[in-house]
Amino acid sequence: MASRLSLSEDAYVRSGAQQTAVKILVVGHFAVGKTTLIGSLSEITPLSTEERMTTLSERVDDLKGVQGKTTTTVALDFGRLTLSERIVLYLFGSPGQQRFVNLWDDMARGALGALVLVDPERLADSFEVMDLVESYGLDFAVAINQFDGGKVHAPEAVREALDLLPDTPVVTIDARDKKSSVNALITMVRYLQKRAALEHA
Repeated sequence: MASRLSLSEDAYVRSGAQQTAVKILVVGHFAVGKTTLIGSLSEITPLSTEERMTTLSERVDDLKGVQGKTTTTVALDFGRLTLSERIVLYLFGSPGQQRFVNLWDDMARGALGALVLVDPERLADSFEVMDLVESYGLDFAVAINQFDGGKVHAPEAVREALDLLPDTPVVTIDARDKKSSVNALITMVRYLQKRAALEHA
């Protein structure tokens, strides 16, 4: 992986540390906050492929509820977060538009799980993304990105609306806030560890 991204080895694992690298996807529909979340979390300068939206993309992408958006991810976002001396997460953010779905084959390969960001005001937009996550057999947690001025929805109400299994973690975050975003990832990693333990029991 390091050679493909032209980053030195110490950009991934701290010198002398014995760490387990974990690949995590950060996914969600268009304009839900994936780039913002990875930018707020990453301990290295994140790789971002945001480009300014053109009039052509404005005719393709649904800007309802996000009229102020001027850029969009066209390939991926990438960041790194060290959770402990043993676990370092590599975060891969995918574009939310259907026209970029062909990127998922490479991005999902080797991923341990996914953090699915949802906008409580646009929950219906999340179903296509969740179908993709499930089609790749990825375990996932859901993070409700609470936007300023938006109606607050209880996690259990979102769980019911998205028809999630009872044990699927659902947390509320502000993607701009590192602490709440880290807590979401910790919740997801604990869930993945629990699932792995059950599978090997």
